[in-house]
Amino acid sequence: MASIQNFKCILVTGATSGIGRELARNIARLPHKPRVVAVGRRKERLAELKTEGLETIQFDTDTGESGISSFVNQALARYPDIDCILLGAGMQRNLNLRKPASIDIHGFNTNYTAIVLTIIRFLPHFLKLGETGIITITSGLSIVPAVWAPNYSATKAALHSFTGSLRVQMKDTNVKVVEIVPPLVESELHNAEGTTSRLAGSWVPLDKFTDTCMDGLKGGLETICYDNQASKGQYEKFEKGKETIMAESYKWFQEATKN
Repeated sequence: MASIQNFKCILVTGATSGIGRELARNIARLPHKPRVVAVGRRKERLAELKTEGLETIQFDTDTGESGISSFVNQALARYPDIDCILLGAGMQRNLNLRKPASIDIHGFNTNYTAIVLTIIRFLPHFLKLGETGIITITSGLSIVPAVWAPNYSATKAALHSFTGSLRVQMKDTNVKVVEIVPPLVESELHNAEGTTSRLAGSWVPLDKFTDTCMDGLKGGLETICYDNQASKGQYEKFEKGKETIMAESYKWFQEATKN
């Protein structure tokens, strides 16, 4: 992966809170002064980012295929030099499977479907440019699921799988693919469940995790983990080496199915 310092215009979704917000702010402060386009739902948070010199777009990614297509078209019309997207939008809900409840479909849309649609809509533009980048934020729970948040874990596992396949398919193209794999990180993500205060003693401070991400992005890493069991430990135990197998199986498939 190219260093984040090689990109001139980075669009960041989920930029009004948590990891997405802090990465957008830190990328905007890089010495080469890239243009950062912050995308999110909250007007007041976007206004704050604007005072720091970021461009802003108010948009809720949970809008379906036509909404995503319209958003990407409008973003590229305003910022035709976008050469990197960082997809940070996400939501988490707990689910007790012993007590029947409806599944919150918005979680699937926000955490997976909308992200995949956004990537697919940006790809034709990216493939026409020089070096470009796609950065996804998954989770350590994509590797070992949290039993109390089965849907969230499943969406992150789906995005993790998609990101790996995307990376293999984009090999030898100008599109570079990065995955950020957070552990439990300080975030507003848990506010809806009322668990923030109880989890605060166990999470990684947001500023520390952001520093890890920025070091990895500047260093051109393809997979960025935090150095603890819930992130790097799980990745190295269960995932390391899988990329090679995926690449080999893709090569086999191409050979087996070519005319």
